Amino acid sequence: MAVGPRVLEAVGFPRPGRLSRLREWWEQEHVFGYGLIVPAIVLLVTLVAFPFGMAIWFSLSDYWVGSPGGFVGLTNYRAILGNETFRQTVQNSFVFTGIAVSLKVILGVWLAMLLARNLPFKRVIRGIVLLPFVIPTALSTLAWVWMFDSLYSVVNWTAVRLHLINAPGPNWLGQSTYAMAAVITVNVWRGLPFFAITVLAGLLAVPREYYEAAEVDGASSWGRFWHVTLPLIKPVLAVVILFSTIFTFGDFNIVQVLTRGGPINTTHLFATLAYQVGLSGGNLGQGAAISLFIFPLLALVVFFQLQYVRKE
Repeated sequence: MAVGPRVLEAVGFPRPGRLSRLREWWEQEHVFGYGLIVPAIVLLVTLVAFPFGMAIWFSLSDYWVGSPGGFVGLTNYRAILGNETFRQTVQNSFVFTGIAVSLKVILGVWLAMLLARNLPFKRVIRGIVLLPFVIPTALSTLAWVWMFDSLYSVVNWTAVRLHLINAPGPNWLGQSTYAMAAVITVNVWRGLPFFAITVLAGLLAVPREYYEAAEVDGASSWGRFWHVTLPLIKPVLAVVILFSTIFTFGDFNIVQVLTRGGPINTTHLFATLAYQVGLSGGNLGQGAAISLFIFPLLALVVFFQLQYVRKE
């Protein structure tokens, strides 16, 4: 039973000071809990909710850089839906995300299974695998710009020396098909470590007894993967595919550094087009509308994948 300060003072104990009372108040469970949540709420409001609200307002106004605009309703959305560049961007985004995520799934599972083996210096190898993910994206992409350069391309030089292509080789960043292949390659290289390490954690959680039982039943390596490994890591795969889809769909740095959306808008994604229209072009209204267009699309992807995760 709690004893009040007046009772303590009556039996000879000194009356608690203001600092002590403040400490007692802070140590109450409900007060302490809310106190821990408040910083996170402040960060979410200032860095997420407020910018998101401003973007919605900009998308419903004819706001330009240096020229506050008025409310125009859905005019910006109608304008971008009728824009050929925007329609090309929607197609680019789905092609880019679909191919990149598919490659990361296939290569990520394969790399995770390789890292799960008892390889020599496996800790060092795992650390090296993580390097593309921990190096700043803009910095690492600049190296790829040099590797894909039309005059000094290391990729073309190597392929010519191996007699895979004829000199001088393709212009990777100057031709539409090759440019999309280049940005997909860099995105896969950048995101593969995250995929592989996450799947690796799921693989290491699979009990060894399941594989031993499958071997006793005469299952081949492919059979053990298909009937033991894959079913048990499906929840992990679903979550990592969800995050990879979100990261890939909203990619900005790789495309901006490599191609800036070119050639002829064939590698533009939502983020790069929004930057070009809203910041470079000064039309904040249409730029915000383009950036917000990604949310309903991602919401559908997140909804269906979360439904799948819950079933698992």
